[in-house]
Amino acid sequence: MAEQVDGAANARITDARTLRALAHPARIEIVDHLSTTGASVTATECAELVGLSPSATSYHLRELAKYGLVEQAPSRGDGRERLWRAVNSSLSIEGDVDAPESLAAERALVDVYMDRDITRVRDFMERQVDEPREWREASALMGQQLLVTAAELAELNEKVRALTEPYRLRERQADAPAGARQVTLQYRVFPMR
Repeated sequence: MAEQVDGAANARITDARTLRALAHPARIEIVDHLSTTGASVTATECAELVGLSPSATSYHLRELAKYGLVEQAPSRGDGRERLWRAVNSSLSIEGDVDAPESLAAERALVDVYMDRDITRVRDFMERQVDEPREWREASALMGQQLLVTAAELAELNEKVRALTEPYRLRERQADAPAGARQVTLQYRVFPMR
């Protein structure tokens, strides 16, 4: 199950079963959409998002609910449609280093996330010529090698998180400035051999 951290804002996932349950491209997209937007949606609306049938998406939503990642939301009207929403606004993934099955499940989940992220980069690279100049110039793929201690790296991560916080889609979408677009920030930092 997802362990609540910071109230309802963040959930830390350490349990191997929950990690495995999330390690599916459609489930990641569903949880990502619901947590970043704060939306309540039907299985049919989710199906359009992930490119599956409403019945397949309904199955994925029920599985995600079983592990505490989504829940039923209040109805929008007559109560005939079933709405779903994220339980948390963000997730952190931490396999248990003392449990090999948890680490294996974490690895499988990270692989699905990385495949999605690489696909997004490749998609942008293919369509960048169709983007307005201002968006092409504002976009970036960066790589730097740093020399830091573990404490400095933790501090850097916290500064990056704080720097991006005011721009989070969930909090900003209702009052976004003209011309704002949804973008993805892929941040990875890890020690080299």
